Amino acid sequence: MNTPRFWAVVPAAGVGKRMGADVPKQYLEVLGQPVLQHTLERLLSVEAFSGIVVALGLEDGYWPDLPCSTHPKIRRAPGGKERADSVLSGLRSLENEADPEDWVLVHDAARPCLARTDVEKLMATLKDDPVGGILGLPVSDTLKSVDAGQITSTVDRSRVWRALTPQMFRYGTLRGALEEAALNGWAVTDEASAIELKGLRPKLVEGRPDNLKITRPEDLPLAVFYMERQCCE
Repeated sequence: MNTPRFWAVVPAAGVGKRMGADVPKQYLEVLGQPVLQHTLERLLSVEAFSGIVVALGLEDGYWPDLPCSTHPKIRRAPGGKERADSVLSGLRSLENEADPEDWVLVHDAARPCLARTDVEKLMATLKDDPVGGILGLPVSDTLKSVDAGQITSTVDRSRVWRALTPQMFRYGTLRGALEEAALNGWAVTDEASAIELKGLRPKLVEGRPDNLKITRPEDLPLAVFYMERQCCE
C-alpha cells in the first residue's frame, strides 16, 4: 500500500455579504496582499502537500492577479452555490490523482492567519486515524440556549468547542459523505458535519486562537494584529 498523500482544498467562491465591501472578502487587502494570497502562502509553506485546489466562482476575475495563481502546486476548480458544493467540486477535480486513502485538508479562504505549525500538528496527530478530524478551540464564554429572544438554559461549555479549519479527512470518505449529503438535500456547514451524518466521529485537535476567520469589517485590523505578532515569533 502506498503512503497516503496530503491534498488541500480551499473553497473560495463566496462573496462575503456581511463585509459590505465592493469585492469578495477573500480579495480584500491585509498588509498589502489579498486575504486569499496570504491563506495560500500559509498552505504552500507546508511541504507535505502534493497539491492545492482552489474552488472559485465562474465569474471570478480577481484570481489571475494573485501571484500564487500560477504556482505549480495550485490548480483551479469551479466553485458552487454553497461551501459544500465547492469542496465537492474540488474533490472531484482530484479524482484521477488522489487515492481513496489520501488525506484532504479543507481550509477556509478567509482564514489567512493559519500557522504552519497547526497544519503540521493536525497531520501528525491524525495521520494514522481511521476517520480524521479538525482543528478546534474550547469555548471559554458562558453559552445560552435561546428561544424567541429568551434564555431557556445554560449550555455546559465543557462539552462545546469552536470548529476551525483545516478539517482533515480521507479523500474517499469525505467525497462519499458530501455526495450523499448532496443527494439527500442535507445541509452541512462544514466537512465534519458531513462525516458525522455517516455515523463517524471525527477527532478534535486544539488549534491556535489566532486562526481568525474574516467575516466582518472589524476582523481586518484584527488579522493585521495577529499577522504582525506571528512575524515576531
